[in-house]
Amino acid sequence: MTRSVAFVGAGPTTIYTLHALLQEQVGPFELTVFEKQANVGRGTPYRPGWNDPAMLSNIASVEIPPLEEPLVEWLDRQSNERLVELHISREQIDDRAFYPRVLLGEYFYEQLHAMLERAVRSGVVVDVRTRCEVVDAISADDGMTLLVRPEDGSVCEARFDHVVLATGHQWPDQPEVRPGYFLSPWPASEIEKIPACRIGIRGSSLTAIDAAVALAVSHGKFVEDSEGDLVYAPGADTDSFHMTMLSRKGLLPEADFYFPIPYEPLAICTDQAIDKLLATQPEDLLDHAFGLFKEELAAADSAYARQVSLEHLSMEEFCDGYFAERMAADPFVWAERNLAEAQGNYQAGRTVGWRYAILRMHEVIQRLIPSLDDADFRRFSRFFKPVFVDDYATVPHESIKRMLALHKAGKLDVMRVGEDYRIDSYAAESGAVLHLDGDEIHFPVFIEATGQRALPAKDFPFASLREQGIVRDVAASPSAGSSRPPSRGIVVDDQFHPISPDIPTDQLFCLSLPFIMGRHPFIQGITSSCEMGRIVGAELAAALARERPGTLVPAIQTKSAAVS
Repeated sequence: MTRSVAFVGAGPTTIYTLHALLQEQVGPFELTVFEKQANVGRGTPYRPGWNDPAMLSNIASVEIPPLEEPLVEWLDRQSNERLVELHISREQIDDRAFYPRVLLGEYFYEQLHAMLERAVRSGVVVDVRTRCEVVDAISADDGMTLLVRPEDGSVCEARFDHVVLATGHQWPDQPEVRPGYFLSPWPASEIEKIPACRIGIRGSSLTAIDAAVALAVSHGKFVEDSEGDLVYAPGADTDSFHMTMLSRKGLLPEADFYFPIPYEPLAICTDQAIDKLLATQPEDLLDHAFGLFKEELAAADSAYARQVSLEHLSMEEFCDGYFAERMAADPFVWAERNLAEAQGNYQAGRTVGWRYAILRMHEVIQRLIPSLDDADFRRFSRFFKPVFVDDYATVPHESIKRMLALHKAGKLDVMRVGEDYRIDSYAAESGAVLHLDGDEIHFPVFIEATGQRALPAKDFPFASLREQGIVRDVAASPSAGSSRPPSRGIVVDDQFHPISPDIPTDQLFCLSLPFIMGRHPFIQGITSSCEMGRIVGAELAAALARERPGTLVPAIQTKSAAVS
């Protein structure tokens, strides 16, 4: 009997997982891809309408793992007319360039099509079902049953030997949940309908920048002045248009910095060193790991280590000091200075040692997370994690230029709100009211733009897996000393199987980001999709190989579904 594999969702995580599986050349099997949207391959972060063409990805071309072909090669063979449609010129094609999100959507769309055609040629039976929502999943000894609802039909059942849940980010289809109050800045087509007024945006990272850019291009345009500098030209009747980003620390993200790719190996804070810590399980596991972090940082940039007195700092002291100088400066003054430094380093091919060391260590330190008790998980989340996120979540230089242009045009400010503030979105007026230091500030429109947060099992979209006990939350440590433990996602192992005695091995994989972010706090983005895909693709290939009968497999009638 031919084995069957189903993917729920058809964005980058599915694409990279399927690519890894097909590279294993496992022989014929039945492949079904379910996608709620009208077409496959683009995914929420990259599809048009959901994103404005002005929104940029924050991953350079060279960092995007190739599929059937590298991104630059794909761009090089596009016509000039197609490049204009993709909102770039041929001169902009470069390994280090940052491209519009919708451009990456087209790349993934075409790569998936090419991949599926290759699968059919190799004997895989391919069935792609678009406009088709999976509403539930049920585990049994003989496989997974999916309850599927086509757009123009009633719910039906489909059984598979292996299922990969890759449902991606979880955002509401209609972001305006109350008058003037938006739970997310997507789809951009809804944000762009907001009239010129005073707008509050919670957050100042790339998600908030996406919101600001979408609003800006709907009420004006970015242009170059006579000296080649980017400026913002407001449209007519937009005097009342103004955006305020609310940030706990009052900071903008820093500009993308130059570093060698692929990563140079670490010398001290390595996978092996972390594995040794995990094997010995010292009581102060997190502090031991921070000790390795300090040694690596000092070896990479001794001048920086001396400047900050790294040797004598605790984790909390280092992490507070990391942001202190920026917090003491005007965020836009700092952004302009940091941008100039980053541009100079790019031109010179110069790497800042301490920045590069922190960047390379975040995935190594992440290996600790499942073994931390709740007290140390809180410490990690409050102090250590923000340093890593700030370091790897830098943004394209163009994004910083746009924020500076908006500020100089009087259309954007950043407000530090700290930890002790409250947003009231249930007031009589539209939007929301900020309560801060005894003051009340009303924003007629308010947008939540802090990015995807980790979600608990109760929000998992497939109820039967919760009821069967297969999907459940990571249990809080008894010694946590708090009635409100931190969100640590659902229980999965290192191969992304839900851990449960009630489900056969390799039957189900969960790659749905909001529910595994507690265990893998840095797992967002294309490179994470690729890394997860390699793990699960190899697991699927091994499972299919084990299950293949020893006798000759008869010829299979292959088919290629119409893929839209």
